[in-house]
Amino acid sequence: MDEERALYIVRAGEAGAIERVLRDYSDKHRTTFKFEPTDEDKRKKLCEGIFKVLVKDVPTTCQVSCLEVLRILSRDKKILVPVTTKDNMQILLRLAKLHESDDSLEKVSEFPVIVESLKCLCNIVFNSQMAQQLSLELNLAAKLCNLLRKCKDRKFINDIKCFDLRLLFLLSLLHTDIRSQLRYELQGLPLLTQILESAFSIKWTDEYESAIDHNGPPLPPQETDCAIEALKALFNVTVDSWKVHKESDSHQFRVMAAVLRHCLLIVGPTEDKTEELHSNAVNLLSNVPVSCLDVLICPLTHEETAQEATTLDEPPSDKTAEKDTALKNSTLVYNGMNMEAIHVLLSFMEKRIDKGSSYREGLTPVLSLLTECSRAHRNIRKFLKDQVLPPLRDVTNRPEVGSTVRNKLVRLMTHVDLGVKQIAAEFLFVLCKERVDSLLKYTGYGNAAGLLAARGLLAGGRGDNWYSEDEDTDTEEYKNAKPKEELLKPMGLKPDGTITPLEEALSQYSVIEETSSDTD
Repeated sequence: MDEERALYIVRAGEAGAIERVLRDYSDKHRTTFKFEPTDEDKRKKLCEGIFKVLVKDVPTTCQVSCLEVLRILSRDKKILVPVTTKDNMQILLRLAKLHESDDSLEKVSEFPVIVESLKCLCNIVFNSQMAQQLSLELNLAAKLCNLLRKCKDRKFINDIKCFDLRLLFLLSLLHTDIRSQLRYELQGLPLLTQILESAFSIKWTDEYESAIDHNGPPLPPQETDCAIEALKALFNVTVDSWKVHKESDSHQFRVMAAVLRHCLLIVGPTEDKTEELHSNAVNLLSNVPVSCLDVLICPLTHEETAQEATTLDEPPSDKTAEKDTALKNSTLVYNGMNMEAIHVLLSFMEKRIDKGSSYREGLTPVLSLLTECSRAHRNIRKFLKDQVLPPLRDVTNRPEVGSTVRNKLVRLMTHVDLGVKQIAAEFLFVLCKERVDSLLKYTGYGNAAGLLAARGLLAGGRGDNWYSEDEDTDTEEYKNAKPKEELLKPMGLKPDGTITPLEEALSQYSVIEETSSDTD
């Protein structure tokens, strides 16, 4: 009945009546995602009628009402075949300011029409293969990049940027050819990186270092949403970029990595939004060539160094303690390097472990990233070793028992998901410089057996990669416990079927054999 009434007014009514009936329809079906099959034909005709209204000279408010209903109807894949034509796509492109003209975004009154048109295009492209093909034919990716350039450094048009970026993400997700076009022809890497810089309001203090205000406000909601969409689009653009071929590529990836470092050190408007922001940053960092990830850490600034020196030189006092606490809270330092971003990644990893589910999707990206960073960058490995595998003092409990990061990772080494247990074991193995004896010290033989068997290292030794020869100092507790540990003890079956040390089992069988001989 709703469709019949709306269709009648759309076909015969004037703009005011059309706007009213479509606004009522939109209010009633705003949260509708499943539609009655019996009304399918009516919905198709309503879509066709709306497109006929959109080509007329009607008020902006009427256009918005038309587009809102079209967006709702485009959730139904079955009605899109007859309405997804080149002419109709071009109508939406024109309303979204994606046509060939060089119109600037000056008329604020047009912004709602642009946003609703982009929303419609997102639904239609996602749900219709015909629309996806037409997007290629109409060179939609280039038009979206052009609109982004008009939006660059402009405030109050975040919704336009956000849905432009979402549509760009969808196109690059659905078409591998568009990824290549974005990367090379349309210069998508620097463009999208600049969008992130604008969203984060980055102020550069050096070529690859940005100023971080630890006491600043959270990122506003709209800027957070824009940043998340840009991160997702950048992931698609860089998904095959694990190897740098040119110096200019290296520079672009370093700039992007520096922007992602900034992203890790800020928070969103809510805890969930912060996690979503950081999760997308982790995914994108996984695409950055490992040689460019050194920008995640940086030397202390003159100000931080001076503050640290002053703190160390002053005699102990309450004021000095306050300064020391402030320094530690604002800057995590290791070997003269700022390790804040690496610490955020480590905390993110631990939170994902604590969730206890979706490890393959949620945990393996950050574990893989930390593993590769540790393998390629000595300072990162040493810092993570210090945090994850500190000097061993608790020698009474099994390695998998407890609540430390080490205990949690050791438990993952025997996880049922092969991919999860492999990357957890690999991470710890790299932190141990791929030395079998060091790995066994922290994980135990049983937990490490799977990795060692896969590497052919059950008899000991080390992996194929070279690491510096800095010492792994044993604590007094470990030195005292080491002779008593018995990490691997051969076992055998007694005649009654119970397990006992192999030596004892053999001796019992010898006694039986001697008794049998005497009887004979």
